[in-house]
Amino acid sequence: MENANANLTDPNMDFDASQLASVKEIFKSYNKLTELCFMDCATDFTIGDLKSEEVRCAENCTSKFLKASERMTQRFQEYQLIMNEHVITAQQNANA
Repeated sequence: MENANANLTDPNMDFDASQLASVKEIFKSYNKLTELCFMDCATDFTIGDLKSEEVRCAENCTSKFLKASERMTQRFQEYQLIMNEHVITAQQNANA
């Protein structure tokens, strides 16, 4: 098992650090989504199947979570673009 763990940090692996960070972030988001929607939607533990209300709740929860995540990503990208423009302008003014 020790060798398998060593391979995860091996710099010769196909994943670089940024890719690994992206995968970790995806799993963190998935785990958060699962936790939130389960806590909100799973209400009846007396039967093995989900009730139709629980299924509908989980679908709505998932949809809202993904839409909110997409919206936040778009806003962050817009912010980054604006900040990059400010840096470029500042550098141009400093060089002038």
